[in-house]
Amino acid sequence: MRDPAASGRTGRPVRSRADVSSAGPGETAPGPVEGVPRERDECLPREQDVPLPREQDVSLPPEQAPSGPTVSGVCHGTLGELYQGPLRAGPDPEIAVVSFPVDRHSWVHFTPRATVGPAPLAPPLGEKARRAARLFLDHYGLTLPPGDWHTHSELPVGVGMASSTADIVATLRCLFRVFRLPYDLQVVLGVLAAIERADSVFLDEFALYLSGRHRVVRRLGTDIGFHTAFVTEPGTVDTAAVTPLLLDHYRRRGDEYQRCLTDLVKGFDSGDAAAVARAATVSAALSQEVLPKATFGSLLAHRQRFGADGVFVAHTGCLAGYLYTARPRAHVKADLSAFFHSLGHQCTFAQGGYG
Repeated sequence: MRDPAASGRTGRPVRSRADVSSAGPGETAPGPVEGVPRERDECLPREQDVPLPREQDVSLPPEQAPSGPTVSGVCHGTLGELYQGPLRAGPDPEIAVVSFPVDRHSWVHFTPRATVGPAPLAPPLGEKARRAARLFLDHYGLTLPPGDWHTHSELPVGVGMASSTADIVATLRCLFRVFRLPYDLQVVLGVLAAIERADSVFLDEFALYLSGRHRVVRRLGTDIGFHTAFVTEPGTVDTAAVTPLLLDHYRRRGDEYQRCLTDLVKGFDSGDAAAVARAATVSAALSQEVLPKATFGSLLAHRQRFGADGVFVAHTGCLAGYLYTARPRAHVKADLSAFFHSLGHQCTFAQGGYG
């Protein structure tokens, strides 16, 4: 889900900066919700000119200038969401998500070079990652030294695995390390708010998150984890195009979503993974009414046969699969693989969450 957002601390406005290539200085190649207790909000302003928290001017002395071996940034992706729906029932719903972190990642590497020169052939930063780098450099008043970018990702694009958000966060984490700056989550949130609606992959825990406003409503911890078996259906979903449909659906089914979210948060609070899986199944079933998955009906009908604790989906993506609180045995994996193959899909197994 992607779209700019929201409000927070004052500081230097984000604006574009051209020198994000690895060609060196002077060159400009592209290189209170009912049942849901609140915690401290983390939110930032809307619009493209998003004020970031002002830091001291960073003019690094020569002995602190970036140099040396490769520096990397890493960020995990998601398997869709355990919940996506309104934060509260009502006529003006806000889209809230509980993203489902997965042990699949995006990597961004930067290797400083001693001299300016053409970069070797390597996958460049994507458009959004380049923009994130420009915003980062502008905020801190820095210029990227000569060096080479390299990227790698296990996250397919456009299926609901938060690939673009993970690319952005990995790029920012890399840049913090390149310049030996303390990691600042508010800067990360500010950059994300200027670029896209985002998943909460910048956190290493579950969270109830307003993706459009970039606000963490409630941190849900790291006690819950699942084993998964899932498939990726063909096609992509244009989130912006379907948002009006989603909001109409949330208005109609607000009470059901409210109960689902309350049950989900209670499951997290009590460390009850099975309860979380049941609530995730309800959220997936509600989503099926507006953005249906071709395999969902079969998954739901055969859930007990395969001993799964729940069903999850990428609500505005192409993923659908089973949740297990314990690792499926080899013969169950074989049966699942045959079942998904009969539906025309290759099954994938992955660990999601943390516990």
